[in-house]
Amino acid sequence: MMQKKDFPIFAVHPNLVYLDSAATTQKPQVVIEAISSFYATSNASVHRGVYHLMQQATALYNQTREKVKNFINARNTAEIVFTRGTTASLNLLSRSLGNFCLEKGDVILLTKAEHHSNLVPWQMIAKARGCQLKFINLHASGEIDLHSLKELLDERVKIVSIPHVSNVFGHVNPLKHIGELTHHVGAYLIVDGAQGAPHLPLDVQDLNCDFYVFSGHKLYGPTGIGVLYGKLNLLEQMPPDDGGGDMIEQVTLTQTTYSPPPLKFEAGTPMVAQVIGLGAAIDYVNSIGMVSIAKWEAHLLELTLASLQNMSNIKVIGEPNSSLVSFTIEGVHPLDLATLLDCQDIAIRSGHLCNQPAMDFLGITSCARISFGVYTTEEDIEYFLASLKKNVTVRIFPPSLGV
Repeated sequence: MMQKKDFPIFAVHPNLVYLDSAATTQKPQVVIEAISSFYATSNASVHRGVYHLMQQATALYNQTREKVKNFINARNTAEIVFTRGTTASLNLLSRSLGNFCLEKGDVILLTKAEHHSNLVPWQMIAKARGCQLKFINLHASGEIDLHSLKELLDERVKIVSIPHVSNVFGHVNPLKHIGELTHHVGAYLIVDGAQGAPHLPLDVQDLNCDFYVFSGHKLYGPTGIGVLYGKLNLLEQMPPDDGGGDMIEQVTLTQTTYSPPPLKFEAGTPMVAQVIGLGAAIDYVNSIGMVSIAKWEAHLLELTLASLQNMSNIKVIGEPNSSLVSFTIEGVHPLDLATLLDCQDIAIRSGHLCNQPAMDFLGITSCARISFGVYTTEEDIEYFLASLKKNVTVRIFPPSLGV
């Protein structure tokens, strides 16, 4: 890829090896400029007036909805709901879809290793609606066990909510097949795409999922903006989750008529600058090409695994086949490792990765994780691997210490 020149943070920190893109990506200059330009030249609210500046802001805002639609190959811009991020999208779905389709005794299926954002909201709505959570088993690779899924699927299951790519295992799930199984029993499929949309070509029509959610900040865009894609016929039937301005057609003292999707789910003043920044981020990744991004990250993954799997005291978690690798080192706490590498300008993630169920599934309390972006180079990976081998497996924690 060699895209470091596009990201001003690497000019400020020229020695930085940033391997935590799964947590958040760095921002290209074009995204920063798009946000700054909006505030400097076009700042106004949207959907609320006829003056020129507001019309200009509204046009920019609506352009991004069209860009998102094309980016994921949705049928209609009405299927694109702007939220604050993946977490907000999943909370909206748990309440709105939950209140629409869940009754006492119904079942919600998740995997045994969900990010907290795809677990806690479902725990909350299950308790409120008198429903039951059941959990799909995983293979050692991290992939969903389809036999376990088939055994759990029956007419009581109303919602299946799973990750496109696990934020711990880095394994891509077979969504299309899972969608077929889910729809066979009349359930809805929700996909947490936080680790999928930034790294893989995406076609929600081909996947045939009912909902797909992701965050802008993991896609080289700003924080505070996310996307909830939903099939239009479902969004039309679901009740709004928040009330306020911009999501109404008519309000009296006694009743309200709601706007159609997507505005029905976008109460209040929209995140206009963040939406415009997301549009610039989509333009940026499109200029590289999602196929090219996926191929480059697959190359980096191959380079990383070839070395890690030859280090005897390192255990790679699962069988990653996307843009991230989690691992443990015998006798070395992940926090110590991350601190040591930070002293060498290498940024990695350590801890439970907001996925304590995955840690329980693996029988550990924490791990280390590296993840790639378009700015990750072969030299970054080689420097990380050399530092890992020299400072951790040889010098700092020599085998003779027995740790």
